[in-house]
Amino acid sequence: MARIVLIANPSASRVTPEVVAAVERALVERGRVETRLTEGRGHAVALAEEASESADLVFVLSGDGGYNEAVNGLSGDVPVGFLPGGGTSVLPRALGLPRDPVSAAAGLHAVRRISLGRVNGRRFTVSGGLGLDADLVRRVDRLGRGSDGRRPGDAAYVRELLRHLVERRGVFGPSLTVEGLGRAAFALVANCDPYSYLGRVPLHVAPEARFELGLDLVAPIRVAPPDVARILWWLLARPAQSRSPDVLYAHDADGLRIICDAPLPLQVDGEDLGDVTEAVFEAERDALAVLVPGRGRGY
Repeated sequence: MARIVLIANPSASRVTPEVVAAVERALVERGRVETRLTEGRGHAVALAEEASESADLVFVLSGDGGYNEAVNGLSGDVPVGFLPGGGTSVLPRALGLPRDPVSAAAGLHAVRRISLGRVNGRRFTVSGGLGLDADLVRRVDRLGRGSDGRRPGDAAYVRELLRHLVERRGVFGPSLTVEGLGRAAFALVANCDPYSYLGRVPLHVAPEARFELGLDLVAPIRVAPPDVARILWWLLARPAQSRSPDVLYAHDADGLRIICDAPLPLQVDGEDLGDVTEAVFEAERDALAVLVPGRGRGY
């Protein structure tokens, strides 16, 4: 029988002992399930490293931060399934999985090869940002976790964004240089579309980004109050940002080097990586075998 390792984050928004048990029951028909619970920040990296050495299949029940840790620990070519356990869980939703983790676990039988991104050596699955969105991630992290250990939800991100816009009076001038492209206020780097979700609404930062391709960059040169509505239109309606003369855009890039005027916050998959003066993004093509809905090779 196949050896299956289930890595579960008990602090993720939608992960409970009952959900973990139900996911185990959904997986047991495929083989022997061994569940490993994360015990703190960074633990999923070590658990994924261990699972890579002996498991036939790996499943990660978590939010996007847990998925990020897992891919930074995975090695070799073991197929991995990402089950939605967080409040947003961008990765499994972008891969076409249902929102229910038990249904997702039961239906993952096909394999899809995807690329990953790297920035300054750290892998990411969905997105990386330098400046505005990374600062937003940091602001929400500073709100702390609830008594149940869970992070604030989407409403907190909206409130912090509005506060940030008010503080800056809606103005973001050039603060970094994208090598070979020019100056920009902040940079968003996508490995897929959508970039994130606001509740059920997908946010389309880079509509042409695909898991099988390289990285896409969207970097507004500057932002003033009249631009805010236009940016919201981009996020919701999927127009081609590359047609705007006010935005730097790169599609299917193997690498991007960004130099900051002063240290700026950097995030990947919603995880704060601290302040940096330089960010080197790289596409790691055909990096991962992920389990997706459909018929496959008996997984």
